[in-house]
Amino acid sequence: MLGPMVKVLRPKQWTKNGFLFAALIFSFHFTNLGDWVMAITGFASFCLLSSTGYILNDIRDREADKRHPTKRFRPIASGSLPTKVAWSEAIISLIIGLAVAFTLGRVFVLISLLYLASTTSYSLYFKHVVILDVMMITAGFLWRAVAGAVAISVPISPWFLLCTAFLALFLGFSKRRGELSLLEKEQAMATRKNLSEYSSGMISDFQAMTTSGTVISYALYTVSDQSPTPWLLITLPYVLYVIFRYIYLVEHRLDRGAPDEILVRDRPILLTCLLYTATVLAVLMFAPDIT
Repeated sequence: MLGPMVKVLRPKQWTKNGFLFAALIFSFHFTNLGDWVMAITGFASFCLLSSTGYILNDIRDREADKRHPTKRFRPIASGSLPTKVAWSEAIISLIIGLAVAFTLGRVFVLISLLYLASTTSYSLYFKHVVILDVMMITAGFLWRAVAGAVAISVPISPWFLLCTAFLALFLGFSKRRGELSLLEKEQAMATRKNLSEYSSGMISDFQAMTTSGTVISYALYTVSDQSPTPWLLITLPYVLYVIFRYIYLVEHRLDRGAPDEILVRDRPILLTCLLYTATVLAVLMFAPDIT
């Protein structure tokens, strides 16, 4: 049963918690070992808390997941992990996650609880409400970004939050497009109520708006007063390529609407993310305009 117990935690989706490290990088604190310890601690806490939400979501949706072409293989839906064991695992994960959060202070605990409230309300209600479902997913990414800043006690840039929000909206609507392409109309009604209310044309419009918002907000951030150096603008091609590549993959149904899996499976995107990170670190370390 160890395999299903690990799988139900969805460790592949822990990549989303990488947003906690963004504040560490862009605040130029990545040279501070103590801040790295704080950021990694916060990352570990959010991994456990997010896994708690995934388990509760899988328990609640186990009947609908059985009718889904890919989700039916999840441990709870497939029957490889008993529901009682899943409940115990969720409680243990929650307790340990909050215990780790307490080591980073009361404010971090508050952000963690707000994150849990967002993800829980999404699972219980908002995942079935068109448009608001994606906005609640976005809220989860914003809480991750804020938690990363709180963990190392640095100011939170409005531009940073704006870029995170647009990127999360883009990923959310792109995921819906992938799901809609994968499922037939009657399957969509059976697995997720609100999918039948989306259409390819509507999601394309949403994608266009959020893509523009992501690119423009990031470009403006790199040359704004809150950017450590305007030389960050040279990283814009990386951002453009990842976005365009992701749209290409979703359009050709290569990943069935799973952005977290694209990040760890698609080699061009993974390589671009590594190059982006290396370029950002090089710019922050050697650019002449660092404040």
